[in-house]
Amino acid sequence: MSLHSRFRFKSLNRTVSHAAHVMGPTLTALLFAGISTAIAHAQGTIDFSGANTLMNSFKTFAIYAGAVICFGGLIFAGIRMMSGRFQDAIPGLFGALFGAAVLGWGAGWIGSLTGQTMQ
Repeated sequence: MSLHSRFRFKSLNRTVSHAAHVMGPTLTALLFAGISTAIAHAQGTIDFSGANTLMNSFKTFAIYAGAVICFGGLIFAGIRMMSGRFQDAIPGLFGALFGAAVLGWGAGWIGSLTGQTMQ
């Protein structure tokens, strides 16, 4: 192979390499844009039928958790009061108040997120 043809081959190789480096990102972006457009047209609707079941589970948990917290706070406060330590019973009373808030407002708020009525 002569020096002239070897130089032309390297020059052509450099030109093709440079063109690939310049056009590569653009072609890649166009490829992904075409794929994402095809995927966007193929999408259906989202099924939220399990959302009400999930929110009912959360609401039930809030009701039970609030009842347990309220009942536990009342037991704690009652034991402290029976032993004559009324100041030590105050945190238990606040715990019972917090449990009642979780029981009432928590379940009501969770039910309102899906438009459910409280029973």
